[in-house]
Amino acid sequence: MDVQKVIHEQVTTNPVVLYMKGSPAMPRCGFSSMASQILKACGVQSYLAVDVLMNEDIRQGIKEYANWPTIPQLYVKGEFIGGSDIMKEMFDSGELKKLLDEVQA
Repeated sequence: MDVQKVIHEQVTTNPVVLYMKGSPAMPRCGFSSMASQILKACGVQSYLAVDVLMNEDIRQGIKEYANWPTIPQLYVKGEFIGGSDIMKEMFDSGELKKLLDEVQA
């Protein structure tokens, strides 16, 4: 299956998807750690975490999918939200929690 199709299926069939380095329990970079901590702080109980270090095709493909050069990348209801810096700004303003609460309602 084409990697872009795989990514599209992941982001459209899961309400919250985080492409990261490592896993939420064992992040392998500080930005991925911060992203997973932000989701936890927003009360997100369950989400698809995709470890890009396990699949080079996904690692490169996700950068093309969103036209965004860095990882982590957060998707909510199929929409690209941003990386850890944008997540932090949205968390600080309360916007991210509101968005995530709507998805989990």
